[in-house]
Amino acid sequence: MDVLYGLHPVEEAIRAGVRQLDHVSVAREREVRRDARMDAVLELARAAGIRISTEPREQLTRHAKTDAHQGIVAFLKERKFLALEDLLNAPAGKSGHRFFLALDGVEDPHNYGALLRSADGAGVDGVVVPERRSAPLSAIAAKTSAGASEHVRLAQVVNVTRALETMKKRNIWIVGLDERGTPDYTDFDFRQDCCLVLGSEGSGLHELVKRTCDHLLRIPMAGSVSSLNVSVAGAVVMYEAMRQRRADTVPVVAESKPMKLRKGLGS
Repeated sequence: MDVLYGLHPVEEAIRAGVRQLDHVSVAREREVRRDARMDAVLELARAAGIRISTEPREQLTRHAKTDAHQGIVAFLKERKFLALEDLLNAPAGKSGHRFFLALDGVEDPHNYGALLRSADGAGVDGVVVPERRSAPLSAIAAKTSAGASEHVRLAQVVNVTRALETMKKRNIWIVGLDERGTPDYTDFDFRQDCCLVLGSEGSGLHELVKRTCDHLLRIPMAGSVSSLNVSVAGAVVMYEAMRQRRADTVPVVAESKPMKLRKGLGS
């Protein structure tokens, strides 16, 4: 059974309804000090018919393997991942262009969670992760994602390269991120079906995955280091893709009226 901790992740898991929650445990000490936000989450759990129990705070720490649980731990049935075909057969969003994210060996659960949070915020249509050589969807990843892990459509595959080849056959452009790639990410047209591929924290994209990509993009760096952290780099490119895809769908904001001159101090 999976464990999820923290007010926001537990709340989002209840709201999403993707996985069945067995029960929620809260710190017994909270009975002395009321907490409005905790009360709201527990009321949400009761409305969903989820059993609530109380335990000593130390026991919650043992469940969560950290003391950063904010006094609440949820126990969930194991998550069932989607198949790649589930992502590919889903309709495109408002832009009409599908955008996927594939992770080629991201092993840090904090990076994994941060990428899922950015993917949810940027409107990514689905995330592809490998069964092996990848961070698990742990409580740490879920907490870092601020609950976004419960909303993102996740497909688990045996082989990332084969998954990318399947996507290419479905007319999806495969775009890898590499510090030696060309062109810059801002010069690529994301207004088409495409999949962004991010490599591992240490070595980046595996060579076979790199050769499978149709394009290798780079993020220009003006400082002394050659690249960004994978979760930051992924967020930068995902939001550029969102910006481009929204360009044809978001109405132009009317020009604002000139501000009236106001007298300030000393005038």
